[in-house]
Amino acid sequence: MNTWFTADTHLNHNKIRKYCNRPFETVEEMDNEIIYRWNKVVKPSDIVYHLGDFCFGNAKDWEKYKSILNGTIILIKGNHDYKHNSLIIKNIFGQLNVKDIMEYKYGKHKSIMLCHYAMRVWNKSHYNAGHLYGHSHGMTPSMGKSFDIGVDCNNFTPVHLDEVIERLDKLPDNPNLIRK
Repeated sequence: MNTWFTADTHLNHNKIRKYCNRPFETVEEMDNEIIYRWNKVVKPSDIVYHLGDFCFGNAKDWEKYKSILNGTIILIKGNHDYKHNSLIIKNIFGQLNVKDIMEYKYGKHKSIMLCHYAMRVWNKSHYNAGHLYGHSHGMTPSMGKSFDIGVDCNNFTPVHLDEVIERLDKLPDNPNLIRK
């Protein structure tokens, strides 16, 4: 089992191609490429933390896309996801697999705060904990040990936990927050 992170797939969202200058001629081409790249790296037994804005459409669209994508998806809801009934989303992903914000723990004392939105401070940021976000489609620069995990910044592909940790480790300490 592997762990992956992504955000802002916006499946079935035609206008996102223009808004984010995505290199696809049609929404079908975009969806097919994102699904292909996801399933190329994510195996059925893997876990994917999706930091919001999963797809557009009704419950049948949500079910369709979730069933096509490999892995168990933990959805950290984004602004577009809140437009849908929470009970429907929880029925599709599982009651325990839908969150507003989440702290992902790894190693002995390490954690990464997962939120759809970029934050300036987060739990344990003063201890140099990491933070992954989406929403900004590469338009919000990282601060300290945080970065945009969205597909627009990551070749339309989920990012493996090992790469996330490697990237966070290379980022500067969280400014003015470290307790000495």
